Amino acid sequence: MPKLVSIAAPEPAKSIAPGSKAPAGPQAAEKYLVSVQPSRIDGHGVFAAEPIPARRKIGEMRGELISVAEARRRIKGRARIHMVEVSERRAIDATESDGPLRYINHSCLPNAVLRIRQGRAEFYAIRDIEPGEELTADYGESHHEGRLRCACGAPNCKGRL
Repeated sequence: MPKLVSIAAPEPAKSIAPGSKAPAGPQAAEKYLVSVQPSRIDGHGVFAAEPIPARRKIGEMRGELISVAEARRRIKGRARIHMVEVSERRAIDATESDGPLRYINHSCLPNAVLRIRQGRAEFYAIRDIEPGEELTADYGESHHEGRLRCACGAPNCKGRL
């Protein structure tokens, strides 16, 4: 059975293996239990372990704050990208983060949305999310530039990222 992790306020980045329990941290305004486990979409994904109501903040993607230039340098030649640009000059590299939300996969029919607010990458539920359901977000424009095949399986799948 997968281990559950709590989504909490940002902490310094540490490595954590999928399925491992994240260290306890400060309490967030909204807190939902999730698990990181194998995904039918790609690699590992984030799954709700309790109901998540629509329009609620799920949590934040945590990681190292770096320049966009450094982020673009780091992603060259990498198959897995755990980065989000949060401004014209700054990006979050979640590659070494202990935060489970770095494992949120893309879907063309997502149940969560990524919002950039005040230099933070925050995920919110678009609709009610049931326990056991994988959390997904539409990556929109990404650094894959149409080279990556989409595997979301949604009826409206665009086919490429």
